[in-house]
Amino acid sequence: MEIRQKMLPVLQPKGDQSDIDAVKEVIESGWWGKGPKVEQFEKEFAQLVGSKYAIAVTSNSHGQDLVMKALGIKNRDVINPTISFMATAMIPIWNDCTTNIVDVDPFNMNINPDDVKKHLTPKSDVLIAVNQAGVPAPIDDIRKFYDGYIIEDCAHSCYTSGAGLKGDCAVWSFQAVKTMPSGDGGMITLNDEKLYNKLKEMTWFGVSSTFSRVNKNDSVTGKPGYTWDYEVDKVGYKCYMIDLTAALCLSQLKKLPAMLEWRRHVQTRYNNELCEQVIRPPFSDTVQYYCAKVPHQHRDNLIDYLADKKIHTSVHFKPLHKFEIIQKHLTHPGRSYNVADHEWLGLVSLPVHNAMNDDDISYVIYWVNKYFEEKL
Repeated sequence: MEIRQKMLPVLQPKGDQSDIDAVKEVIESGWWGKGPKVEQFEKEFAQLVGSKYAIAVTSNSHGQDLVMKALGIKNRDVINPTISFMATAMIPIWNDCTTNIVDVDPFNMNINPDDVKKHLTPKSDVLIAVNQAGVPAPIDDIRKFYDGYIIEDCAHSCYTSGAGLKGDCAVWSFQAVKTMPSGDGGMITLNDEKLYNKLKEMTWFGVSSTFSRVNKNDSVTGKPGYTWDYEVDKVGYKCYMIDLTAALCLSQLKKLPAMLEWRRHVQTRYNNELCEQVIRPPFSDTVQYYCAKVPHQHRDNLIDYLADKKIHTSVHFKPLHKFEIIQKHLTHPGRSYNVADHEWLGLVSLPVHNAMNDDDISYVIYWVNKYFEEKL
C-alpha cells in the first residue's frame, strides 16, 4: 500500500459550516461572554444527562477543582486511578491534599475497587472515578464499602447512557479532541441544589453574572434593566464558560449521536479486521480512545513503524505514580502497582475520530497487520 503524504492524527476534532454559523451568530450578537448560549447549553446538557443542574466551566479540570473547593476539601486524601491523565492526580495537590493513587482493572483499566478498599485511610474523603476511554467505572461496587464523596469523571464518556448519574456529581470535558469538542470547556452536573448555588457563584469571584443582572427586572418599575450592584460573600474564582464556546458546544451537541455512531464504526472495523496479536479493548459507547494492547516487546517498535507510515498513535496513559512530581504527594509512597506497571507497557491508542474516513481506517488496519506479518 502506498504511504500517505500527510500524517493521520490519533485524535482530531471535526467542524463544518454549522459550527462556523453558530459562532458567527454569537460574534454578531455582541454578547461574547457568559450569556444566553451558556444558559441554553447548561439546560440542554442537564436534560441529556438526567441531572437537575448543570454548570458550564472552562474545563473538566477547573470543574473538579471547583467542587473540591466548594466542599472545603483541604489537607485530605483524594483517591484516584493511576491510569488517567495528569489532572486526576494534580488537582488534589492544588488543594493541599495527598493523592491516593490506586491500581486498576487489568482488562478495562478502570479504578480497582479491591485496591481502593485496601488503601483507604481515615482522610479518604473524596474519590475520583474516571470512566476510562468511555467505559463506566465500577462505582456501584465501590459504594458497597465507601461512603465518601465520589466525583464521576466523565471526560471520556460524553455521551454514554447512564454516565454522570453514579457519583455525587459529575464533571465533563469538551476539550479539543473529546467526543464533543469545542476547543476547551467543561461541565459540572449534579442534583444537590445547595452545592449548585454555591458553585454557580464561585465561577466568577463570587459575583452573580452580568447577564443575570442585565435580564433582571427593576424592583421599582418592573421593567428589564441593568442592576449594577452586587454582593460578594464567598471566595470565588474565574472559570465560567463564555457564549463563544457554548455556541460551538450546542452545535456539536446536535451532531453527537452521528459522531458517536461513526466512532463505534471505527471500533467495529478494528475489532473485526486487526490481527490476533492486537488485543481488543472493552466495548465503549463513545470510543474516546481505542486503547489496544500488543505484546510489550513490540509496542514501541510498532509506534515507530506506524509513524514512518504517517500514522500517529499514542499511549493512554503512562501511570500517574511514575511521575516524580506526583510521587512527592502520594498517600502511600513506595507501594506497588502490579497491574498498571505490567499492562501499560502494551498499551497503544490507534486513530479514532470523526475526521477519518473508511480509507483511513483501512490504512491503519493494513499497516498494523503488516507490522506483525513482518515481525513474526
